[in-house]
Amino acid sequence: MTSTATPSPSPARAPAASPAGREVEPPTWLRRLRGFGYAPAAAASPRADVRTRLVPPYARPSRQLWLTFGLPPETWGIWQRIFSWAGPLLVALVAGMLRFVHLGSPKAVIFDETYYAKDAWATVRQGYEASWPKDIDKSILANPDGVALPVDPGYVVHPPVGKWVIGLGEWMFGFTPFGWRFMTAVLGTLSVLMLCRIGRRLFRSTFLGCLAGTLLAVDGLHLVMSRTALLDLVLMFFVLAAFGALLIDRDRARARLADALPVDEEGRTRPDTKIAESLRLGWRPYRILAGVCLGLAAGTKWNGFVVLAFFGVLTVLWDAAARRTAGAGAPYAAMLRRDALPAFVSTVPVAIVTYVASWSGWIFSPDNGKGGYLRDWAAKNDQNSALSFLPEWVRSLWHYETEVYEFHVGLTSGHTYESNPWSWLVLGRPVSYFYESPEPGTDGCPATAAGKCAREVLALGTPLLWWAGCFALLYVLWRWFFRRDWRAGAIACAVAAGLLPWFNYQERTIFYFYAVVFVPYLCLAVAMMIGALLGPAGSSERRRALGAIGAGVLVLLIVWNFIYFWPIYTGQTLPMDSWRGRMWLDTWV
Repeated sequence: MTSTATPSPSPARAPAASPAGREVEPPTWLRRLRGFGYAPAAAASPRADVRTRLVPPYARPSRQLWLTFGLPPETWGIWQRIFSWAGPLLVALVAGMLRFVHLGSPKAVIFDETYYAKDAWATVRQGYEASWPKDIDKSILANPDGVALPVDPGYVVHPPVGKWVIGLGEWMFGFTPFGWRFMTAVLGTLSVLMLCRIGRRLFRSTFLGCLAGTLLAVDGLHLVMSRTALLDLVLMFFVLAAFGALLIDRDRARARLADALPVDEEGRTRPDTKIAESLRLGWRPYRILAGVCLGLAAGTKWNGFVVLAFFGVLTVLWDAAARRTAGAGAPYAAMLRRDALPAFVSTVPVAIVTYVASWSGWIFSPDNGKGGYLRDWAAKNDQNSALSFLPEWVRSLWHYETEVYEFHVGLTSGHTYESNPWSWLVLGRPVSYFYESPEPGTDGCPATAAGKCAREVLALGTPLLWWAGCFALLYVLWRWFFRRDWRAGAIACAVAAGLLPWFNYQERTIFYFYAVVFVPYLCLAVAMMIGALLGPAGSSERRRALGAIGAGVLVLLIVWNFIYFWPIYTGQTLPMDSWRGRMWLDTWV
């Protein structure tokens, strides 16, 4: 049987000894914390194999499992590598089928597609957004080839990367619902594949990685956002890619540190204070890749800069932990001397340069009033300022950004589907992207129906997954605080980066679908909790069987819940009673 459960925490450090040789009792507050499961960080034992702690091995299926399939022992390693990719690719294939089936339906401009589909079309054709007539959507749906691109530039409040991405699908498949939804479906599918691999690396288990990806594949919010031309799915993709890049960087840096440590006569890697505190970890390309991804995230929505701050702190804390494990007596001081500045340089400036480069279409547009919105601002209004030594495009872009910032912080106009971030995790107020009530005998409504039917696209997370996720997040926080589990800390950090900043803008008009940014980490949290349900390695057969039954029931209920809500995720026509049966809470209507 595959060892898939969350590994047991490191053993608690032995009580410190006094100069006289007597053990020193821990303080009262620490003894009380131990009653809740708190375990102090383990000291690096001179006899311990530090390499195993720096770079833990991946879980291996049991010998009996391989023999059951009739595989010879000499091929087990090959098959394990095959399964490490075959499993994630199979999950991604299923996710892709769910996201691409009838992608062009409903044939309508739904919710904020009215902004981003048209902005994307203008961006790929001329490099910047245009000002469209108010009633142009029907003409686009009826005859997209007959719609002329407006001449006047458009005022937009989000950077251009997401629109370049959406526009790529339009460039390939035309100015149609399928065309403008194509790339979000691609990124939604790829994000499932990435999460499988990220979960595998995080938990050292192919099974738990594929489980996390499966949960993402059957999340309703992720599905709806993958089938809609909005920016938030693009933002989620680049943030997840950055998270994965930092995980790879963490493993590579720790492996480099392990390689530099001494090895004893028994072949065990030993801690070494001097090496742990002085070793330079060298070229770290995956950290630079993370900077690029976070720059693209910020170039989609400004939230990306907030995530950059969270992830920047996370990656240097990982470095400090690695040096402590390797034997550093002052790991944080060593991190500040050796790692903090390289980490900053390889992420923050890289992200900023990437962000500015994403505006290249606007920057290289004419500055004579025939280019992007406010592209000519400096030429008209800022010739004698103290910053006149800067290029005009820099001053014009800065002015544009300040206007956009004032718009965002001042956006307090009410909306039917606005929600408070306190309600997001419990699905307090989802967003209806599309709704119509077909008459009997029309648009899929049975002719025998007693009255009108309902057809809706509702941005709603799979309820049982999200409600289980609330418990999983509590488990993750417990695991991080009391058991010092870095994986739990990484998941908590990513969720916090996507959720907590919105509490600072509770008066602003904000929506539940912004939560798609942290959905992958919610799935990782549930997968981690299920790993704990399965039981740690070495558990009795009875314990593992009970854990497997409980975990299996939970996963099957989540999948069933997704299937049940599938019609209102994909805009299928339902009898009114069936639609009402899916409105579990009054606030969903």
